[in-house]
Amino acid sequence: MIPQDASDQCQPPKIYSVSELTRDMKILLETKYPSVWVEGEISNFRVSPTGHVYFTLKDEFCQIAAVIFRSQLCSAKGGVEIKDGMKAIVCGSIGLYEKRGEYQIIVSKIEEKGIGALQIAFERLKRRLFEEGLFSPEHKKPIPLFPQRIGVVTSSTGAAFRDILNVLDRRFSNLHIILNPVRVQGEGAAEEIACAVADFNGAAAPNVDVIIVGRGGGSLEDLWAFNEEIVARAIYASEIPVISAVGHEIDWTISDFVADVRAPTPSAAAELVIGRKEEMAEKINVLRDRLYHHSSALLGEYRRRVDLAKKSYVFREPANLVKQYQQQVDELLGRLNLLSRHRLEVANERVAGLTRRLRSLNPEDVLARGYSITLDVSDGTVVSRVEQTTTGREVKTVVRDGSFTSRVTEIVPGDLIQREKSGERRKKL
Repeated sequence: MIPQDASDQCQPPKIYSVSELTRDMKILLETKYPSVWVEGEISNFRVSPTGHVYFTLKDEFCQIAAVIFRSQLCSAKGGVEIKDGMKAIVCGSIGLYEKRGEYQIIVSKIEEKGIGALQIAFERLKRRLFEEGLFSPEHKKPIPLFPQRIGVVTSSTGAAFRDILNVLDRRFSNLHIILNPVRVQGEGAAEEIACAVADFNGAAAPNVDVIIVGRGGGSLEDLWAFNEEIVARAIYASEIPVISAVGHEIDWTISDFVADVRAPTPSAAAELVIGRKEEMAEKINVLRDRLYHHSSALLGEYRRRVDLAKKSYVFREPANLVKQYQQQVDELLGRLNLLSRHRLEVANERVAGLTRRLRSLNPEDVLARGYSITLDVSDGTVVSRVEQTTTGREVKTVVRDGSFTSRVTEIVPGDLIQREKSGERRKKL
């Protein structure tokens, strides 16, 4: 309201337009702070399509927008890799973005001071869960090809759920979507997310084929619920495949690493979970046509083979063919009989030879040829050497047709017999 006192009536107050006030504030800031060094933690880092770099520089209580224009990017960075969570010191001038009336620091130089507390906690948990095997590819479950019921864990009021619904309705409108609403940032959000995932796996829960866990983009602090260990372990323990869709494409959270599939955005998760109905119908039609053509070609080949067979000798003269086979059977039977007789004759000859050999070793045959066997009467042992008996002992002599007993009256060694035979031969000569 314009003051109505007398002094004001004499000198009307200056009324600024928004543009004029903004321009004056811009001049004041740029004049007051032509160059300033500011320390803080980087978040909301992004690169615009034009090549300019935008981020937020913050501390425990406040934050300020920062920009590095593309023309100064190389000289300002000086080899520093800018990323969320990095503790940095920046040098630049304070300016004001007139279109939104927001002040910002235009960075001309940036130096890394260290990694922020949240980023340190993120890297520490990521390393520990990796060593435990929660990111192991062997544990990843495949996403079903045609899921009928899809569970979603996100905020009921956020853009993420609306994006998922829009994509799924456009691609496959008759799917059953079940939302388990949770807070996606702030105190208690991680516990709600973990409980929602566990609820979908419970015995009393609706039977869903796949779960999408996610939210839209935000700063590292905004996304932190999805970096909590309780969420990671709930996703790992899920028997149902889980798709993590947190933030934008450049955002990575612990849930992305432990989930069965990571989608860069909630909309991308919806596209991953199901293909377009039209695309599937087209693929089915293509496969049907391929099956029809293949079956037709195969049936035509079999018909050609049957036609060729009908023209063959087998179909024209079946009786003659049977007679030929009968003749071949008769010839084979004749050859079999000859071979059998031959092998029987060889076997009989072999048996006869073995029989003769056995007979030659038969003691009775040996006795029949004039040999005898002498036994010691006292113990029945065979006397085969002269040293086995003495004079006066009784011996039993077995011949071909019986035996007789006699007493030893003289023992003549074999060498003496040989000498006597030699003497006899010399006398004859």
